[in-house]
Amino acid sequence: MLKFKLLNTENQARRGQLQTAHGVVNTPAFMPVGTVGTVKAMTTESVANTGAEILLGNTYHLMLRPGAERVADFGGLHKFMNWHKPILTDSGGFQVMSLSGLRKITEDGVKFQSHLSGESFFLSPERSMEIQHLLDADITMAFDECIKYPSPRKKVEESMRRSMRWAKRSKDAFKDREGYGLFGIVQGGMFQDLRMESIQKLTEIGFDGYAIGGLAVGEGQETMFEVLDYTAPALPQNAPRYLMGVGRPSDIVGAVARGVDMFDCVMPSRSGRTGQAFTSHGVLNIRNAKYIDDHQPLDEQCSCPLCKNYTRGYLHHLFRSGEILGAMLLTHHNIHFYENLMKQIRTAIEKGKFTSFYENFQQKYADDRKM
Repeated sequence: MLKFKLLNTENQARRGQLQTAHGVVNTPAFMPVGTVGTVKAMTTESVANTGAEILLGNTYHLMLRPGAERVADFGGLHKFMNWHKPILTDSGGFQVMSLSGLRKITEDGVKFQSHLSGESFFLSPERSMEIQHLLDADITMAFDECIKYPSPRKKVEESMRRSMRWAKRSKDAFKDREGYGLFGIVQGGMFQDLRMESIQKLTEIGFDGYAIGGLAVGEGQETMFEVLDYTAPALPQNAPRYLMGVGRPSDIVGAVARGVDMFDCVMPSRSGRTGQAFTSHGVLNIRNAKYIDDHQPLDEQCSCPLCKNYTRGYLHHLFRSGEILGAMLLTHHNIHFYENLMKQIRTAIEKGKFTSFYENFQQKYADDRKM
């Protein structure tokens, strides 16, 4: 059982706190992605220093290596990776479905071949719950089916209803404990009536939180916001809402304005490895030749180690030289930027100034999806 409390609201935007077995998560919150028990190019101590209060791990990847039972033998994922704050684990459904020809779906679950070894595995709602329990995830995600976008309505409808049956099996298999919780996942593609049917079924089952799945799959920001406009308000007010796999800064701020509380995305860490920097002035590519003689910090408004101690010219040199340090410094900066953005959002909601914050932010980041 998780405890969630709404502290402030401004229109649809919400400021809350989620109490878990491993600590409090202030919402709106961004979860850095630690798929296999690590945020790429960062230590867990560095991740904590960015202000992150919760990380995301992944059932599929951790079941393949090192194995859920082995992680449990180390005392769970928190001890294994030296992260003592909350962890949410993805159920593995998205990764399994992306295997395409390497998997077979039945009502029981999904049989698939490992992308690493070719070995056969079977993942069901019950096994997903067992793995996430072995990992000791504070927040477990229900096992669902993820399909490609766009897909015909008939396929979306069949998939959504199968996911709802799997949601019930996930709930039945979940081991409820104080400080631990299970989130259901809303599906239904871009079809409003199917989304509403999914919400009805999930709320009848009853979950500690509700995720919005099947977005950020290529549909475009405008369409995503349209789906959020009718989906988020239909979810229970007294439970956290999690938009899966989102996203870019403008996606996050826009989704907060529509009532979303939690986010995850590989964007800040992946961009940190490719030279794309998120700053208070917008997005820049540090590989650009114009930075070779730039003596400025990356972002004068940022207090991360990169911005306090190094210049744009030095960071440009690291990336052009292929040095690992460049990816480490910029990944730290990008996640720091995301966590500071969430802090600014929370403060704006608390002060009743989120609407003006949103309008000002849009002017700087309106084109961040063109990266």
